[in-house]
Amino acid sequence: MVINQDMEAVNAIVREFHRFEKSLNGESASATHEHRQRAISHFAQTGFPTTRNEEWRFTNVQPIAKTRFCVPLDAAAPAITEQEIQPYVLENSIRLTFVNGLHVPALSCVSGLPSGVIVRNLREVLVQKETADERRVGALVDFQENGFTALNTAFVRDGAWIEIPDGVTLDRPIHLLYIAHKADGMLLTPRNIVVGGPNSRLAIVESFVALNNDAYLTNAVTEIFVDDGATVEHDKMQKESPKAFHVSTTHIRQRQRTTLVSNVINLGGVLVRNSTTCTLTAEHSEATLNGLSLGTSNQLIDNHTTIDHAKPNCISHEMYKSILDGNSRGVFNGKIFVRKDAQKTDAKQTNKTLLLSDNATIDTKPQLEIFADDVKCTHGATVGQLDDEQVFYLRSRGIGNAEARDILTFAFARDVVDRVHVDELRNQIESLVHSKLHHGRLVS
Repeated sequence: MVINQDMEAVNAIVREFHRFEKSLNGESASATHEHRQRAISHFAQTGFPTTRNEEWRFTNVQPIAKTRFCVPLDAAAPAITEQEIQPYVLENSIRLTFVNGLHVPALSCVSGLPSGVIVRNLREVLVQKETADERRVGALVDFQENGFTALNTAFVRDGAWIEIPDGVTLDRPIHLLYIAHKADGMLLTPRNIVVGGPNSRLAIVESFVALNNDAYLTNAVTEIFVDDGATVEHDKMQKESPKAFHVSTTHIRQRQRTTLVSNVINLGGVLVRNSTTCTLTAEHSEATLNGLSLGTSNQLIDNHTTIDHAKPNCISHEMYKSILDGNSRGVFNGKIFVRKDAQKTDAKQTNKTLLLSDNATIDTKPQLEIFADDVKCTHGATVGQLDDEQVFYLRSRGIGNAEARDILTFAFARDVVDRVHVDELRNQIESLVHSKLHHGRLVS
């Protein structure tokens, strides 16, 4: 039952679902649509999460709940040129481009794929009713997890479907470029499925960017399956409109002897919630979760992470950093579970925050829940400001005060930025971070 919420907000979403449902035509007979219907029914009963929910107590999503959104249908995608998206393109990549959540083949590049590699838009799978593939949608992310996963499932229509067969190493990253353009008032719900076959190697990049300052909601879900012996790097760069809401959920399942690196960079949006869950389901696997958030003005950036050590002899490393200026707020909630059977676990979690103004705040909550006795687990959180002595040293070398502060701030960020192994993306992130530091200094 929806508690302490505007029922009209929930009913408006349900009405929008019925409008969306009418546009599906033959798709409404698929197993996926049955899943959609169950998800919207669940949302109608529970609504959006509230601050009474422990997982959301630092993040009030009422600004989202009070906004009336519409879902873009096929005719809603505006025309965009290659030149307009060029600043965000990774030239040496396999690329699927989406505009307002809908795949645009003319702006995509999937040529030269190795034999057996599948990179296509999710809608093709759903329309063709490929039942075995459909089962992947929702295998890791339960629509009952919260109101946002329910919404994504209810309105799932497009996104990326990626499969890398056994033993294949991709020498180019796969870039999923999500563009918001003329998206005011829209609800965008991309869904991505990534399957790294046994002993495969791949890098996936998700970019969420805006071409103007519209107010909209991106509510994205990504499910990543890492099979035995596979190595996957998953990079997510978010630079939405300064008026946009961004909620993303990523769940990763690792099999035996796998390696996973996750890098999450949050730069845009007015209210941002990023949730990453990694489950190590077999022995001798390693997970590394890195994150960088840069908040200015009145931004709220919330990072929730979970690393679930379900089996023994696994390793995890986590480094999440935030830089907060102006009146911005940050949230970090990092959980590490070590199950009873997960002996010989080695897990380390670090959260560091740099506050650049007296009005910026952070709520940090690192958590360890350990049910095994032969483990090495550490966690820690630090909050601080720039070192005045370091600023003075740089100024004594002829560097201005603002520039000295920017140099030290970027040095703090660089520890995470340098962990992005896709060269083009790393260079792009460096440029965007420098730009935002400069802009934030002017307006904060």
